Amino acid sequence: MSSVCFEETALGIELGSTRIKAVLIDRNHRLIASGDHTWENAYVNDMWTYSMEAVWNGLRDAYANLKKEVKEKFGEELTSFGALGVSGMMHGYLPFDKAGQQLTPFRTWRNTITGEAAEKLTALFNFNIPQRWSIAHLYQAILNGEEHVKNIAFLTTLAGYVHYSLTGKKVVGIGEGSGIFPIDSAGLDYDSEMLELFAALVAEKKYPWRLRNILPRVLTAGESAGVLTIEGAKLLDPTGTLKPGIPVCPPEGDAGTGMVATNSIRQRTGNVSAGTSIFSMVVLGKKLSKVYPEIDVVTTPIGSPVAMVHCNNCTSDMNAWTGILKETAALFGLTPSTGELFTKLYNKSLEGETDCGGVMVYNYLSGEPVTGLAEGRPLVVRGPESRFTLANFLRAQLYSTMATWKIGMDILATEHVAIDRLTCHGGLFKTPG
Repeated sequence: MSSVCFEETALGIELGSTRIKAVLIDRNHRLIASGDHTWENAYVNDMWTYSMEAVWNGLRDAYANLKKEVKEKFGEELTSFGALGVSGMMHGYLPFDKAGQQLTPFRTWRNTITGEAAEKLTALFNFNIPQRWSIAHLYQAILNGEEHVKNIAFLTTLAGYVHYSLTGKKVVGIGEGSGIFPIDSAGLDYDSEMLELFAALVAEKKYPWRLRNILPRVLTAGESAGVLTIEGAKLLDPTGTLKPGIPVCPPEGDAGTGMVATNSIRQRTGNVSAGTSIFSMVVLGKKLSKVYPEIDVVTTPIGSPVAMVHCNNCTSDMNAWTGILKETAALFGLTPSTGELFTKLYNKSLEGETDCGGVMVYNYLSGEPVTGLAEGRPLVVRGPESRFTLANFLRAQLYSTMATWKIGMDILATEHVAIDRLTCHGGLFKTPG
């Protein structure tokens, strides 16, 4: 391969739910090299979480794999690049004290433990506050009387935390911020009236902080969000070859990166990301007529309002069943690759009946707020008359990945939300057709 001017490249790092990806592109958006790291959340003390040790081990491994590919392709050591950006799973709860000590394990978007807080805040704000949002996690901790709350000096998301560690800047992109607390799209900041309502709500607690002061500052796409510090460079690349001083853009959520990657940031466009979770983002041309608990209103990376239909469960149950079928194949001495297995099974589902022969799958590995389920209980349900064939079972599995999401999309249809183009991406769509 020809040589590359690495000062004109950009490195994007995304912390997804099952993989951490490091991708280097040139100024024409062509892929130069990539590296990744596979990881998985843990269910500890009734909480879905990732340890910060796992975060940094994964980031370093993904970056090391990227460096290795650069060396193999170009015969050069990667020491710098033109720009850097971090994105991650949106929402969740990462509180820190004044000394920078983490006060609780990371509470991820997948947890469904904030129902009371989400309901009360939705009523207070007249604005849907999903259980995933950082403000719902904070208020639930207050309702629970958790001791750590009084010591919070900084509350952020996973992307915000990694960005802060790399740059020293307590900021987030506005799209990421819209999953922390409601955004005023006109003022391009947290909604000031709702901040005051929250302050009044918790005034009797006499906490030594105000909400605005512990949240990361909101920035829009294109604004400077700091540079990679000496300490940050060493965190990402312990070998010491990565140089500091690289400009870094505001950290965004995976929803924001999905919008940009699919060029779905204009009104009447949208995208669907389907993997561990499934969510669609449709850029709105007008406000919805009322508040819907199934619809989150977030923003694009420049602050335009977006209708987000988010479901906690998509492919996890299908992945588990595929693992069982792979084990079965191994009993007969067969070792199909994961990609081959998914392709054959998905294509087999096309032979299934349109009603799946009476077979129904509930794919809820974790709780599902859209349908009011607090905890996951994956189920395969059929009657005595059901035609329980492989094709029908697989078709039911695929239906289940999108059934809950369709509830939200049907609401957007009744609201006459115009969508000219909907682009799909994510693990579910790796199989052609």
